[in-house]
Amino acid sequence: MSTKATSNKKKKKKKKSGAGTAILTVFLVIFLVGVITAGSVALTVLKDLRLIDFGDAKPVEDEVAGVDYLDLDNYITNQAKTTIIYAYDTDGNLVEDTRLHGSENRLIASLDEMSPYVKDAVVALEDQRFYSHHGVDWYGTARSIVTDLTGGQMQGGSTITQQLIKNLTGENKRTLIRKYNEIKNALALERHFSKEQILEAYLNTIYLDQGCYGIKTAAEYYFGKDAKDLTVMESAVLVSITQRPRGNNPIINYENNRKRAEICVYNMWAFGMITEDEYNEAMNQKLVFVGKKAAETELSDSTELEVSTTTTEYQSWYTDYLINNVISDLSAKYGYTSGEAWRMVYYGGLKIISAVDMRIQGIMDDVYTNRTTFADESGKEESEKIQSAMVIMNYEGRIMGIAGALGPKAGNRVLSYATGGDPRNPGSSIKPLSVYTPAIEGNYFYWSSRIPNYGITLADGTVWPKNYGGYTGSITDLKTLPQALAPSLNTVPARMLQTIGTSYCYAFLRDRFHISTLTQADNDYAPLAIGDMAHGVSPLDMSAAYAVFGNGGLYYTPYSYYEVRDAEDKVILKPDENGQRVISEGTADVMNHMLQAPVTYSNGTANGYGVSGFTTFAKTGTSSDNYDKWMVGGTPYYVCAAWVGYKDRQAININLFGTYPAAKVFKYVMNLVHEDLEEKEFEYSSDSVRRSYCTVSGMLASSRCASTNTGWYKIDNLPGTCTICGSRTEPVENNDPEARF
Repeated sequence: MSTKATSNKKKKKKKKSGAGTAILTVFLVIFLVGVITAGSVALTVLKDLRLIDFGDAKPVEDEVAGVDYLDLDNYITNQAKTTIIYAYDTDGNLVEDTRLHGSENRLIASLDEMSPYVKDAVVALEDQRFYSHHGVDWYGTARSIVTDLTGGQMQGGSTITQQLIKNLTGENKRTLIRKYNEIKNALALERHFSKEQILEAYLNTIYLDQGCYGIKTAAEYYFGKDAKDLTVMESAVLVSITQRPRGNNPIINYENNRKRAEICVYNMWAFGMITEDEYNEAMNQKLVFVGKKAAETELSDSTELEVSTTTTEYQSWYTDYLINNVISDLSAKYGYTSGEAWRMVYYGGLKIISAVDMRIQGIMDDVYTNRTTFADESGKEESEKIQSAMVIMNYEGRIMGIAGALGPKAGNRVLSYATGGDPRNPGSSIKPLSVYTPAIEGNYFYWSSRIPNYGITLADGTVWPKNYGGYTGSITDLKTLPQALAPSLNTVPARMLQTIGTSYCYAFLRDRFHISTLTQADNDYAPLAIGDMAHGVSPLDMSAAYAVFGNGGLYYTPYSYYEVRDAEDKVILKPDENGQRVISEGTADVMNHMLQAPVTYSNGTANGYGVSGFTTFAKTGTSSDNYDKWMVGGTPYYVCAAWVGYKDRQAININLFGTYPAAKVFKYVMNLVHEDLEEKEFEYSSDSVRRSYCTVSGMLASSRCASTNTGWYKIDNLPGTCTICGSRTEPVENNDPEARF
């Protein structure tokens, strides 16, 4: 071989050697870059997770989920919570009446308010290393991640802390990125909150089916008991629901729940949380469920279980109004939209102290549900039958009871005829408010003023109005105010209105009696003189207005609650319980006495419908088309407004229901309400006096007047003494109501 050939071979070897070195160098560089990158990522992750600390980390803040850290207090505060309405029972004890919630029924409880078995059960079943890890169970997490990376389905491994984060944030996607963020949040959460705080928050946020959020709500729903009274097995049953709420519901899927609950109880024994005796007692306990779905479900293991049957009932008419009242007041005071106020009532965890009188409301519920006092309309659908509504108040604005309609209640917050949902024409029951009271207060007329029982002449020459039954009356037939009020004459108030003026009387209804359904069209003769109004009135407005006649002339805004507290127990609403003087005490006294005439006079429309054993003032009303019947009145204890009519506004058959069906139900209910109440009389002021008057002139009687009667007058508006009677015979006082006509 030549020297030249040998040299060429050496060159080729050098070239091959140089290329290999270059490739090796590239691979080495790539490897080193990969190691450095992986190391940097690992260090970044470890630093991000705060598993290592280079000394540059902020001492307090954690950037978690876009905020410093998950603030448990803030999250719990903003969780939807159940509102509870309380009321005073007949013994004066404050008791729970109704619970309000949307899709989330949640009652918050501290660990101290839960059975100790509850926290042991959840740890034994879901996270045995809860007290030793720092928010993450690395063994379970590693298993979950490996399964995900190898193509398997993302598995569990979450700790109680991680599950709490899912409950609070709603992040529940089964992805690696979500798992990483969950780990990061869990580690941060445990740096800022104790194990007890985390466990308490978790037990208040877990979903336990049937709309129950949290242990306290579930304990009451499933077992009818407080969370602090749960037994070992009951605690195990509840925490066993969490994995698959509907699938592990102990009422709907008892056997599924039982298997998991037995595992839980066994773990509690194995970890030394309960004794062997407690274990045996738990396994042998006979469970009794009281949930509303219990009665609808056939359970497979009757030897282990008893079911207490309950029936679904709608909340009372009073509660319906109370809710609407609170929503309205929240909007008025804080500027909330109706939607915001509604959400606060149903999700805000409010404590509402109802003003309902549970005894009175119970009486009204019974009478109205069963249609007591009303003739049977068999063959008609419930919606076609006659309707009625009633409100009872005291004389300082407290609503004692509400009945919104006759028959079984069809739902919650449905149409109520009692509180303005469908106003009806008041007929003559408006006259004391629209004519007689303005007449006395404005000193236009007094008790013994003598007014022709004859209508006014309209522009077309016709005489209007006629009395009930088409009776025209006579221009020479003079009536005093109680003589006109008792039989509900239409002619006399029309004449009085002509003297007073419609504007003054309309303003009285609007500004003093606060009739909320008025329109400008009601500033006219027909609405004010005979109650033919544009929209009508509600029993609530009428009872509040008539209360003025029994309390000395003060108007009180009706209220249905004493106070409302927020979830932090801060008072956020209280009603205005201060009365507004709208008429003088003297006027109130005179009107009270005058309104007793319809009850006591033999031709009074309310005669025979007074409350047994108690002085009663009252006024009936019938709309001109006979669609609506009313009775509004009061005793020294309460004021009541009752309405009767049809939903579709049709004439009432008096042959079937009688002439005064509203007076009939008024008397029946009020008699029940007044049973066993002590005797009581109205209190009158010194601003009114009783005087004899001449039945001929209507003036105060003199010694010359042969025929007299007695009436009530404001002390500052006494009529003059009669001067037209010429006889010197001693006056004869006639107190017989029959002789007043």
